[in-house]
Parts: sequence; structure tokens; C-alpha cells
Amino acid sequence: MSQQRRDELQARLAAVRARIDRACAESGRSPAEVALVVVTKFFPASDVRLLAALGVRHVGENRHQEAVEKAAECADLGLDWHYIGALQSNKAAAVAGYAAVVQSVDRAKLLNGLSRGAEEHGRVLDCLVQVSLDPPGASGRSGAAIGDVPALVERVLETPNLRLRGVMGVAPLGGDPRQAFARLREVASDVRRTAPEATWISAGMSGDLEDAIGQGATHLRIGSAVLGPRPVVK
Repeated sequence: MSQQRRDELQARLAAVRARIDRACAESGRSPAEVALVVVTKFFPASDVRLLAALGVRHVGENRHQEAVEKAAECADLGLDWHYIGALQSNKAAAVAGYAAVVQSVDRAKLLNGLSRGAEEHGRVLDCLVQVSLDPPGASGRSGAAIGDVPALVERVLETPNLRLRGVMGVAPLGGDPRQAFARLREVASDVRRTAPEATWISAGMSGDLEDAIGQGATHLRIGSAVLGPRPVVK
């Protein structure tokens, strides 16, 4: 493993953690309340090993084929793998085989597969309902419409082998992330009326983590700020 790459990741991680510390201080929160999920899409398993050695415990992936191979290669590290991408229902059972958390539950069609995969591997799978924060009529992003969240929450709660942990959202392109995350916080509060234990709010990426922390995020999904520009994949 490259010492130069380790040094680069160490410096980037320190910078991100300093941003988290500052944002928490400004919001009157403890950094211990905020989990850093490093998104390693397109980066090699060797980077995951370096990150683990630097104290990272949560790793995010959003493509099943890449995730399953990387998780197997790094199985000895005891990491929590978060699946954060759009999920096909025919891949749901397979994803439940290696993911500790699926953050992108956006429709009920996924639940049977996730439940079956969790049962086959003798585990309870942590799930977040992904909420669309895009304006009405926007396309291209995943997520349940805010009005559909209560029914989806009920379905998750009644599905065996799944544990509802909270909600996830992505700030709309070109929009105000603070306003978007404020909406997500309201949705999270409504969800907790039904499921008091569903306290997680996954929000914020490299460019908007401060806004997310200010609106109560408990999990951040950080890629480029830690790993640098994504490699070109042909």
C-alpha cells in the first residue's frame, strides 16, 4: 500500500473531521452524534483498507456489483457497509447479504427481497426510508415522495428481519441544501411519532455537510472530500 496515498487520506480525513467538529460546535451538538460514512464508489479495496486503518468504520457503496466484491475482499475488517444507491428489487436479497444498512429504501417493492436476504444470512437489516427532497415534477433522483413516507414506514415496520432506523435524503441539484434538510428533519420528526426508535437522519455530502449537521443529521455520506476526485471508469 502506498504511504503517499495513506498520508493523503489521513490529511483529507482530518480536514473533514475538523469541518464536522466546527459545524457541531456552531450547532451546539457533539461530534459523537454524527457518523461519517465514507463513500468509496469507484475507489479500490486498497483504499478501504487504508481508511479502516485510519479509524473509518462505515463505508458506503451505491452499485451492487462493485459493493459485493469489495465487501468480500474486505470482510476481515469488520466494517459496516451502507448501501446508499438506487436499488433494483431483483438485487435486494443479494444486497442484504453484505450490507449492514440499506439507506435507499424508497418503495415497498424492495421489502420482501431485503427481508428474505436478511433472513438467509441470519441478520436483522437496518433500513432508512429515502425521501425525495426534489421540487415537484423533478426527475432523475430516487426517493419516496413526502406524502408516501408514512405508508412506506408502516410497511417497513411490519416486515420481518428489517429494522427501521430513520430517513435519508439528498439535497436537490441547484437548490438550497439547508431548506431541503430542514424538510427532511420535519419528515424525520413525523416518522418518530410512529417509530420513536427511528432516530437516524442521513443527510449531507462533501459540499453541504455543514448544512446537514445544522439540521440534525446523524450520518454524513462523504466521498470526494475524503478520497479525492473519482477515478475515470471506462
